[in-house]
Amino acid sequence: MANDQDRVENRCRLVLVTPAEADPDRLAARLEAAGRGGDVASVIVPDHGLEDDVYQRLLERLVPAGQGIGAAVVAAGEPRLAARAGADGIHVRGNASAVARAVADYQERWIIGAEAGKARHNALDVGEARPDYVLFGRLAGDTHPEAHRGACENAAWWAELVEVPAVLMGGHDLDHLDAAAATGVDFVALSRAVLGPDVDAEAAVRRANEILSRHVFAEAA
Repeated sequence: MANDQDRVENRCRLVLVTPAEADPDRLAARLEAAGRGGDVASVIVPDHGLEDDVYQRLLERLVPAGQGIGAAVVAAGEPRLAARAGADGIHVRGNASAVARAVADYQERWIIGAEAGKARHNALDVGEARPDYVLFGRLAGDTHPEAHRGACENAAWWAELVEVPAVLMGGHDLDHLDAAAATGVDFVALSRAVLGPDVDAEAAVRRANEILSRHVFAEAA
Protein backbone atom coordinates (compact mmCIF):
# COMPACT_ATOMS: atom_id res chain seq x y z
CA MET A 1 0.00 0.00 0.00
CA ALA A 2 2.98 2.31 0.08
CA ASN A 3 6.00 3.40 -1.89
CA ASP A 4 9.29 1.75 -1.01
CA GLN A 5 10.87 5.01 0.16
CA ASP A 6 11.56 5.04 3.92
CA ARG A 7 9.61 1.83 4.38
CA VAL A 8 9.35 0.56 7.95
CA GLU A 9 9.22 -3.23 8.06
CA ASN A 10 7.38 -5.62 10.34
CA ARG A 11 5.16 -3.22 12.29
CA CYS A 12 1.89 -1.38 12.11
CA ARG A 13 2.27 1.72 9.92
CA LEU A 14 0.56 5.07 9.60
CA VAL A 15 -1.91 6.11 6.90
CA LEU A 16 -3.21 9.68 6.72
CA VAL A 17 -6.73 10.58 5.56
CA THR A 18 -7.15 14.18 4.52
CA PRO A 19 -10.01 15.99 6.30
CA ALA A 20 -12.40 18.39 4.60
CA GLU A 21 -10.49 21.62 4.00
CA ALA A 22 -11.40 24.55 1.80
CA ASP A 23 -7.82 25.55 1.01
CA PRO A 24 -5.71 22.91 -0.78
CA ASP A 25 -2.52 24.87 -0.12
CA ARG A 26 -3.06 24.78 3.65
CA LEU A 27 -3.76 21.07 3.52
CA ALA A 28 -0.69 20.45 1.36
CA ALA A 29 1.42 22.36 3.88
CA ARG A 30 0.12 20.13 6.67
CA LEU A 31 0.99 17.04 4.64
CA GLU A 32 4.50 18.32 4.05
CA ALA A 33 4.88 19.01 7.77
CA ALA A 34 3.58 15.53 8.56
CA GLY A 35 6.25 14.02 6.34
CA ARG A 36 8.95 15.76 8.36
CA GLY A 37 7.71 13.87 11.42
CA GLY A 38 8.58 10.41 10.10
CA ASP A 39 7.11 7.44 8.28
CA VAL A 40 3.80 7.88 6.45
CA ALA A 41 2.88 4.84 4.36
CA SER A 42 0.04 6.34 2.37
CA VAL A 43 -2.32 9.28 2.09
CA ILE A 44 -6.00 8.77 1.22
CA VAL A 45 -7.75 11.82 -0.23
CA PRO A 46 -11.57 11.57 0.02
CA ASP A 47 -13.70 13.82 -2.17
CA HIS A 48 -15.89 14.85 0.81
CA GLY A 49 -18.77 15.51 -1.57
CA LEU A 50 -16.88 18.08 -3.62
CA GLU A 51 -17.81 18.87 -7.19
CA ASP A 52 -15.56 17.13 -9.72
CA ASP A 53 -13.67 20.25 -10.74
CA VAL A 54 -12.98 21.22 -7.12
CA TYR A 55 -11.87 17.70 -6.24
CA GLN A 56 -9.65 17.62 -9.31
CA ARG A 57 -7.86 20.77 -8.14
CA LEU A 58 -7.51 19.29 -4.67
CA LEU A 59 -5.92 16.13 -6.06
CA GLU A 60 -3.60 18.11 -8.30
CA ARG A 61 -2.27 19.87 -5.20
CA LEU A 62 -2.21 16.94 -2.78
CA VAL A 63 -0.90 14.13 -4.99
CA PRO A 64 2.53 15.73 -5.47
CA ALA A 65 2.59 16.85 -1.83
CA GLY A 66 1.92 13.32 -0.60
CA GLN A 67 4.31 11.70 -3.04
CA GLY A 68 6.91 14.26 -2.01
CA ILE A 69 6.94 12.86 1.53
CA GLY A 70 7.40 9.31 0.21
CA ALA A 71 3.77 8.24 0.58
CA ALA A 72 1.49 6.58 -1.95
CA VAL A 73 -1.53 8.80 -2.61
CA VAL A 74 -4.89 7.08 -2.99
CA ALA A 75 -7.90 8.99 -4.33
CA ALA A 76 -11.31 8.20 -2.84
CA GLY A 77 -13.30 9.60 -5.73
CA GLU A 78 -13.79 9.17 -9.46
CA PRO A 79 -11.04 7.05 -11.09
CA ARG A 80 -10.79 9.39 -14.07
CA LEU A 81 -9.92 12.26 -11.72
CA ALA A 82 -7.33 10.10 -9.96
CA ALA A 83 -5.75 9.29 -13.33
CA ARG A 84 -5.55 12.93 -14.37
CA ALA A 85 -3.85 13.87 -11.11
CA GLY A 86 -1.31 11.02 -11.22
CA ALA A 87 -2.56 9.32 -8.06
CA ASP A 88 -1.05 5.99 -7.01
CA GLY A 89 -4.37 4.30 -6.33
CA ILE A 90 -8.10 4.51 -5.82
CA HIS A 91 -10.27 3.76 -2.81
CA VAL A 92 -13.54 2.04 -3.71
CA ARG A 93 -16.57 2.72 -1.53
CA GLY A 94 -18.94 0.32 -3.30
CA ASN A 95 -19.96 -3.28 -2.65
CA ALA A 96 -17.98 -6.42 -3.42
CA SER A 97 -18.99 -6.33 -7.08
CA ALA A 98 -17.71 -2.78 -7.46
CA VAL A 99 -14.44 -3.76 -5.79
CA ALA A 100 -14.06 -6.77 -8.08
CA ARG A 101 -14.60 -4.56 -11.15
CA ALA A 102 -12.03 -2.06 -9.93
CA VAL A 103 -9.50 -4.81 -9.26
CA ALA A 104 -10.05 -6.27 -12.73
CA ASP A 105 -9.86 -2.90 -14.47
CA TYR A 106 -7.15 -1.08 -12.54
CA GLN A 107 -5.02 -3.25 -10.25
CA GLU A 108 -2.24 -3.63 -12.80
CA ARG A 109 -1.64 0.13 -12.64
CA TRP A 110 -2.98 1.22 -9.24
CA ILE A 111 -3.31 0.37 -5.59
CA ILE A 112 -6.94 -0.66 -5.03
CA GLY A 113 -8.45 -0.08 -1.60
CA ALA A 114 -11.88 -1.12 -0.40
CA GLU A 115 -14.20 -0.66 2.56
CA ALA A 116 -15.15 -3.64 4.69
CA GLY A 117 -18.59 -2.46 5.77
CA LYS A 118 -20.03 -3.29 9.17
CA ALA A 119 -20.69 -7.03 8.79
CA ARG A 120 -17.95 -9.64 8.67
CA HIS A 121 -19.56 -11.56 5.83
CA ASN A 122 -19.52 -8.37 3.75
CA ALA A 123 -15.84 -7.91 4.52
CA LEU A 124 -15.13 -11.47 3.39
CA ASP A 125 -17.03 -10.86 0.15
CA VAL A 126 -14.91 -7.76 -0.48
CA GLY A 127 -11.73 -9.62 0.42
CA GLU A 128 -12.43 -12.32 -2.17
CA ALA A 129 -11.75 -9.70 -4.86
CA ARG A 130 -8.18 -9.36 -3.46
CA PRO A 131 -7.89 -5.59 -3.17
CA ASP A 132 -4.59 -4.25 -1.83
CA TYR A 133 -6.17 -3.30 1.48
CA VAL A 134 -9.52 -3.36 3.27
CA LEU A 135 -10.55 -0.47 5.50
CA PHE A 136 -12.43 -1.04 8.74
CA GLY A 137 -14.37 2.04 9.77
CA ARG A 138 -15.22 5.09 7.65
CA LEU A 139 -12.81 7.57 6.10
CA ALA A 140 -14.54 10.45 7.88
CA GLY A 141 -15.24 8.30 10.92
CA ASP A 142 -12.86 9.90 13.44
CA THR A 143 -15.75 11.50 15.32
CA HIS A 144 -14.62 10.10 18.68
CA PRO A 145 -11.24 10.12 20.44
CA GLU A 146 -10.91 6.38 19.92
CA ALA A 147 -11.51 4.05 16.97
CA HIS A 148 -15.05 2.68 16.64
CA ARG A 149 -15.43 -0.39 18.85
CA GLY A 150 -17.10 -2.56 16.19
CA ALA A 151 -14.46 -1.62 13.62
CA CYS A 152 -11.70 -2.55 16.08
CA GLU A 153 -13.26 -5.94 16.78
CA ASN A 154 -13.73 -6.72 13.11
CA ALA A 155 -10.25 -5.50 12.22
CA ALA A 156 -8.68 -7.72 14.90
CA TRP A 157 -10.66 -10.72 13.60
CA TRP A 158 -9.58 -9.95 10.03
CA ALA A 159 -5.92 -9.46 10.91
CA GLU A 160 -5.86 -12.87 12.57
CA LEU A 161 -7.45 -14.78 9.69
CA VAL A 162 -7.06 -12.99 6.34
CA GLU A 163 -3.93 -12.15 4.34
CA VAL A 164 -5.30 -9.00 2.65
CA PRO A 165 -3.85 -6.07 4.63
CA ALA A 166 -6.21 -4.31 7.04
CA VAL A 167 -6.44 -0.57 7.66
CA LEU A 168 -8.28 0.55 10.80
CA MET A 169 -9.67 4.08 10.94
CA GLY A 170 -8.49 5.55 14.23
CA GLY A 171 -9.97 8.28 16.37
CA HIS A 172 -9.02 11.93 16.70
CA ASP A 173 -6.90 11.55 19.86
CA LEU A 174 -3.42 9.99 19.74
CA ASP A 175 -3.86 8.84 23.34
CA HIS A 176 -6.01 6.02 21.93
CA LEU A 177 -3.67 4.97 19.11
CA ASP A 178 -2.13 2.12 21.10
CA ALA A 179 -5.48 0.37 21.36
CA ALA A 180 -6.05 0.61 17.60
CA ALA A 181 -2.59 -0.72 16.75
CA ALA A 182 -2.98 -3.56 19.27
CA THR A 183 -5.66 -5.09 17.02
CA GLY A 184 -2.85 -6.44 14.84
CA VAL A 185 -3.77 -4.48 11.71
CA ASP A 186 -1.14 -3.59 9.15
CA PHE A 187 -2.09 0.11 9.13
CA VAL A 188 -3.91 2.61 11.32
CA ALA A 189 -5.42 5.61 9.54
CA LEU A 190 -5.57 9.01 11.19
CA SER A 191 -7.15 12.21 9.96
CA ARG A 192 -7.78 15.12 12.32
CA ALA A 193 -5.38 13.68 14.92
CA VAL A 194 -2.57 14.65 12.52
CA LEU A 195 -4.03 16.94 9.84
CA GLY A 196 -6.52 18.94 11.88
CA PRO A 197 -6.17 22.74 11.62
CA ASP A 198 -4.86 23.23 15.17
CA VAL A 199 -2.47 20.26 15.21
CA ASP A 200 1.31 20.30 14.88
CA ALA A 201 1.39 17.69 12.10
CA GLU A 202 5.12 17.06 12.35
CA ALA A 203 4.98 16.41 16.09
CA ALA A 204 1.83 14.30 15.71
CA VAL A 205 3.43 11.98 13.15
CA ARG A 206 6.54 11.68 15.26
CA ARG A 207 4.46 10.67 18.29
CA ALA A 208 2.24 8.35 16.23
CA ASN A 209 5.27 6.48 14.91
CA GLU A 210 6.67 6.13 18.41
CA ILE A 211 3.41 4.51 19.47
CA LEU A 212 3.15 2.28 16.39
CA SER A 213 6.71 1.08 16.90
CA ARG A 214 5.48 -0.74 20.02
CA HIS A 215 3.39 -3.03 17.79
CA VAL A 216 5.80 -5.32 15.97
CA PHE A 217 4.32 -8.26 14.08
CA ALA A 218 5.22 -11.78 15.14
CA GLU A 219 7.58 -13.55 12.77
CA ALA A 220 5.96 -16.24 10.64
CA ALA A 221 6.80 -19.78 11.66
